[in-house]
Amino acid sequence: MLVLAHISDLHLDGTERATERAERVRDRLWELPGPVDALLVTGDIADHGAESEYEEAARILGLRDRGAPFPVLTCPGNHDSRAPYRKALLGEPAGDGPANSVRVFDDAAVLMCDSSVPGSDEGELDEETYAWIEETLDELDGLPALLVFHHPPVALHHPLPDAYRLRRPSALAALLERRSEVAGIVTGHAHTPAATTFDGLPLVVGPGVTWTLRLPWEGDGAADREAPPGFAFHVLDDEGRLTSHFRVAV
Repeated sequence: MLVLAHISDLHLDGTERATERAERVRDRLWELPGPVDALLVTGDIADHGAESEYEEAARILGLRDRGAPFPVLTCPGNHDSRAPYRKALLGEPAGDGPANSVRVFDDAAVLMCDSSVPGSDEGELDEETYAWIEETLDELDGLPALLVFHHPPVALHHPLPDAYRLRRPSALAALLERRSEVAGIVTGHAHTPAATTFDGLPLVVGPGVTWTLRLPWEGDGAADREAPPGFAFHVLDDEGRLTSHFRVAV
């Protein structure tokens, strides 16, 4: 059984508000009575893609001093910039190609995929990333896997995230039809927790840390900046079933 915590859309911008909300969620997770296997951070970590924002994220998430009690796995979103993301957050050489990574656990693997498109708010898994997913799954030799990236590939029934979702979802569907070892998809981007399906698989969208998106039938469909930051727990059990639980940090 794999247990994952999940946060998304921190939008760190150097302001006291953004920092306090990210630290509030961090403290809740760091103080869990029992540790999870990893923390997923699904993009829009920085608000402007600046090195200073990633340096703050590295501090908050314990990536520099190894202060996190469990592995922290990240992927970029549309507000992120690949070169400073790699340099200041991951401590890797700066580069402009997709920032993909995999973490292998005893019973499953997590593929953190880069759906960001430089200069665009829309998302796309490019051909390099699709090839990497296929090669990585081949190397895992049938181990159950979750695909994790920023942009949802389906409509969530709000005009804002629906205008900037994942391009070419048919390419993702074609991959999934070939890869039965994929157990589910986890994304961010929408600033509202959601659960649906894609190509017959569970698709879970994490809540936002910086603010929550009100849906059209809740009022004006605008950003609720007073709602507490949210986070999720995902459980991939030994039967390959993905279960998600949502929380807020008050």
